[in-house]
Amino acid sequence: MSFVIKSTIERAEVWGRQFAEHLPDIPFRIWPDIGDPAEVEYLATWVPPEDLVERFPNLKVLFSVGAGIDQFDLAAIPPHIKIVRMIETGLTEGMVAYVQFAVRAIQRDMLRYASQQRAHVWQAYPVREAARFRVGVMGLGQLGVPVAYALRDMGYVVQGWARSAREIDKVQCFADEDGLRAFLASTDILICLLPLTAETTGILNHDLFAQLPRGASLVQCGRGRHLVTDDLIAALDSGQLASAILDVTDPEPLPADHPLWDRTDVLITPHIASMTPTESGGMAIVENIRRYRNGEAPVGLVDRRTGY
Repeated sequence: MSFVIKSTIERAEVWGRQFAEHLPDIPFRIWPDIGDPAEVEYLATWVPPEDLVERFPNLKVLFSVGAGIDQFDLAAIPPHIKIVRMIETGLTEGMVAYVQFAVRAIQRDMLRYASQQRAHVWQAYPVREAARFRVGVMGLGQLGVPVAYALRDMGYVVQGWARSAREIDKVQCFADEDGLRAFLASTDILICLLPLTAETTGILNHDLFAQLPRGASLVQCGRGRHLVTDDLIAALDSGQLASAILDVTDPEPLPADHPLWDRTDVLITPHIASMTPTESGGMAIVENIRRYRNGEAPVGLVDRRTGY
């Protein structure tokens, strides 16, 4: 058996040392030096090769080096291959910190002040207290729940929505389509942390924005294809939305001539909200291989029925 990593050389070097210490019996290979492809049982990558199944006939576990797996074509991966997404504390902490920053920036009018700086304008505005903002978290999974707790502890009125019912201490939770309408109607800052599935593709659209209170804001940390960009621009132009902070776009990278770049009511970051730390990410892979070899389910095992 062997393990192949198809990622950055920096990540590969760190993970190689960790495998040598903790899993010395598993040969560690760095793409494209895969050795005998018939011996490869574990592959870690962001984008797998197109000929995945033909190239690795004995592959048992496919690891994503990030939290998402929407870059994988699940239909092309046989069901006997387990698909595991990255879940580890550093990735979660990064997302929590980013959303805290984004929500606070909206609360304190930082996009307006950044625009004023470029225009050489000195103008202060009254500070709006956190308790006046109703923050809604869409997606209550491995990232959404810690984000909800953190925002609650910052003094915001926090509520959450997921497709199935959840319970979070001191956070009102909504579920299914009926709950979505009530959730949106009482959300001033909408946080998208949904997984990308057929059902959630394009969910951030005109109809959804119209259900938010006028002047609401969007923080998009899910996947680029959640958002219908033209609908976002129309909502901003009409004043239905006051601002948006986007960490993901469709496509990525955003083309240099895209109209979003020049908007003063939009802040764009290059998909950096939550990045897998090299050291802890490697140990998460090590532990999951140990679990798999012991007959236990890996942490982050993807349910193909839901797509996450």
